[in-house]
Formats: sequence, structure tokens, C-alpha cells
Amino acid sequence: MTDSPGTPAEPEAPRKRHWLRWTALGVSVVLLAAAGVGWWLYRKLDGNITTDTDAAAELLRYEKERPAAGALGAQNILLIGSDTRTGAGNTTYGKDKGTQRSDTVILLHISAGRSSATAVSIPRDLMVTMPSCRTPDGTRTREQFAQFNSAFEIGGTACTIRTVERLTAIRIDHHMVIDFRGFKKMVDAVDGVEICLREAIDDKDAKLRLKAGRQTLNGEQALGFVRARKSLGNGSDTERMDRQQQFLGALVNKVQSNGVLLNPTRLYPVLDAATKSITTDPGLDSLRDLYDLARSMRSVPTEKVQFLTVPRRPYSYDPNRDELVQPAASQLFKQLREDKPVTVTPGTESDGRPGAVNAPNPAPTPTFSGRNAADGACA
Repeated sequence: MTDSPGTPAEPEAPRKRHWLRWTALGVSVVLLAAAGVGWWLYRKLDGNITTDTDAAAELLRYEKERPAAGALGAQNILLIGSDTRTGAGNTTYGKDKGTQRSDTVILLHISAGRSSATAVSIPRDLMVTMPSCRTPDGTRTREQFAQFNSAFEIGGTACTIRTVERLTAIRIDHHMVIDFRGFKKMVDAVDGVEICLREAIDDKDAKLRLKAGRQTLNGEQALGFVRARKSLGNGSDTERMDRQQQFLGALVNKVQSNGVLLNPTRLYPVLDAATKSITTDPGLDSLRDLYDLARSMRSVPTEKVQFLTVPRRPYSYDPNRDELVQPAASQLFKQLREDKPVTVTPGTESDGRPGAVNAPNPAPTPTFSGRNAADGACA
């Protein structure tokens, strides 16, 4: 049978199969390349994280005296902002005297059902009983009554954790330490964080000039905003902690937005900055560990991410220091230990200090003043 005029030549089928093979090969190459890049990025981010094995070993040494584990599934994470001047990018904030103190310490409690997260600021000027701690030169200090932030200077992360556990009877499951440079990079990675200012700021010490109203702070501005103390507001650590809580609430809003979490080109810089910025315990020292933690936090409603300061007042023997207000502080610590809801409402104490317990409340569940993450955003 002869082909009729216009009938395609017989070799067409082999050419089609040839084209399909090259297409399949090309797709395979692209997929393998993507997988290779993905694996390289994962290894890079995973390798950014610094593991604090020294603190883990020191805490293990004192395991018998540490509090029992809390409610199953709940997490207590100690967030420590270090004021060390060592390291690239930190020297512009003052001379390095070979020491570091905890510029900011926040106890983050994440409920077992991930229905809420409560961040409790612990004042750096709070007078506490510090246990005997191991110093960098290997010697051990005696138990002493001292200003809280000296624990980090004397015995580092392990001493700070043990001091917090003694103060609260809450077992710390994990910890993260971040320095100045890391904080700035995190803020810049999300393209700045929006806050609202009631008054303009002109602070020479903090190198910060901002107009009143809606402002988007870059990393350098954000660091000045959360660290300024002596020349901003009334100069108290109380106001500084309130600014820190306001800023962290706004940062939570920004990171939880779809513009960051669902955009790979924006998410990668955030992950890169975050993993480079932190030193953490072996239980959180991998990208997978941090991802699992972040994923579990995504189910917490923004309005249920709450910030407050441990109930305190001026120390009886030195008004420039703080002491706990009882029984309010013990009530707060008990609720966190037992993973019970903490009710936080806007308000201040009678002495004007935000973040402490409200006026006496006869109800079984006391109410504490503070803010939630939604308060950090502009209306």
C-alpha cells in the first residue's frame, strides 16, 4: 500500500520518542539540581547554628536540684539577649571589657495545646539569690544575693538558667542566646518592623531620631529602640522592657504574615539571619528542631501571644533595684508551671510600672497587666 499524497513520513514516531526522552532528561536534571540546591541550603542553615554544649554539661551536673519537668507537651524557653561587645558588628556599642551581661531575659512559656504563648520579662535589676556557679576560669562562686543580670556575666547561660529555675521553680527546657548583631540582622531580614510611637524620639545616646506615629524600624533603629534606657522616656528599665515587649509583638505580627512565611525569597534571609544569630542547647540546635518549634507556634493566635513583666517593685534597700511582689509573682509562676491560662490585660500598677499584677483580685485566677502581640501592630 502506497502512501497517499500529504501523508506524514514514517520516521515521525521515532523523532517524537527522541524528543520525549530529551524532555524527560531535562526535567530530571532540573529536579536533581533543585534537590541539590535545597540540600545545600539546608546544610548551610543547619550549620549556622551554634550549640552550647558547655551549658548543657553544667546543667547536667546539677540535675538533681533542678525543678521537675512541667506539663507534658508544654515548653519553657529562656530567651537571652547578650550585651557582649565581642564579635563582628558589636564593637560599635561600646568597648569590650571582656565581660557580658544579659541585656534582656524573657521566659517564654508555650502551652501544651499551643493555644497560647506567654512571654515574661525578668528585670535585669531584680535582686535574686544566685546559686554557686562555674566561672569561665573553672572556679566556682559562692551562693549570693545579687542583681539578676550579673548571673550571665559570672557563670554564663547555665548560671542564668539555674538562677531563673531557683526563682520560679519552673524547669527551663531550652534556651536561645542572641547578640546585638544577630538582632539587627533579624529585623533587616524581614524588611523592618512597624511600630506606632505616641511621641517623637530624639535620643543621642541611642543614636535614634524618630517621628511620632507610624514608623518602620530597620535593624539599627530597632536595636536603639529596645536598648535605650537612660535618656529615653523616664530613664527606667521598666519603660525599656515595655518597649521591648511592644517591639517583639510587632515582630511576631510581621513574621507570621504571609508576606514572609509563604514567600521563599523573603523566608530564606530570615532563616539565614536567625540561624546565624543564635546559640542554643543541643535540643534546638538543628534546622529541623527550630522548624518543628516554629510550626507548632503557627497555630497560636496572635492575640494569645502575651507579654508581661514579672510582678515587682523598687527594692526596699535600693530604689534603683527591684524585688518581687508577692504573692502575685508566686501565683504567676504557679500558673506557668501547671500550664494554666494567664490572663493579661492592658494596664499598670499604682506606681506606674507596666507588666505587673493589677490591683488585688479576689478571683481564683488573678489578672496581670501587659500586652499581646496584636498590640505591637499599628491600628
